Amino acid sequence: MPQSAATLSSTAPTLEQVRDLQGRIRQMQATKLETRSLHTHPAIAELLPGGALRAGATYSVDGSTTLLMALLAGPSSAGAWCGVVGMPDFGAEAAARFGIDLDRLVLIPHPGDQWLTVTAAVVDVLTVVVTRPPARTSDANVARLNARLRQRGATLIVLGGWPLSEARLSISNSRWDGLGAGRGYLSARQVTVTVTGRNTMDYPQSARLWLPDPEERFREVSDQRPRAIQERGIVREAVG
Repeated sequence: MPQSAATLSSTAPTLEQVRDLQGRIRQMQATKLETRSLHTHPAIAELLPGGALRAGATYSVDGSTTLLMALLAGPSSAGAWCGVVGMPDFGAEAAARFGIDLDRLVLIPHPGDQWLTVTAAVVDVLTVVVTRPPARTSDANVARLNARLRQRGATLIVLGGWPLSEARLSISNSRWDGLGAGRGYLSARQVTVTVTGRNTMDYPQSARLWLPDPEERFREVSDQRPRAIQERGIVREAVG
């Protein structure tokens, strides 16, 4: 694994280590992006409410680490400091191939029982934080962390469900390319990405994307635009 990503702990940190964590990140990070929105990858941005990631908001991704990396690649390549908490299987090598800057990436793979404290500490000083919360997260902890995000202007991307997320992203109709007549290897994947906003006016938006294409890039399968029509609670796709 590339060594330029800063891995701050391999075991569950103590409270003293969490305080030290904040200081170390502040020293590493010279500046934070002051904008109220963060551009993500163009292939995904046009699906999001407002066309960008919003500072102070949370986004949830259903089960796809690759889609999560696609969201992270835009702000990271634009200079944002990013962190990944509670995901020991997060592949730094794959992240680098997808355009995530490892020099501005902080990895905390094993927060243990201090998950909330560690995540809140990272939110204090980083622009975008990715996390996989424990199986059970209380409403009080959710409210506490959401308040911290709004106060600090950070963006949280959660692998899994999260109450009151700005938008939920999911993948369907996945198709791999590369195999032929029993030979070769998987080299590219086409998927349908659907984004459902919290606001009832933000109808689900869907697009067919390479995630990634044979050259390990994220892009639309064609020049199609997001399309969705919602009638009487039923979503159906149409060319727009």
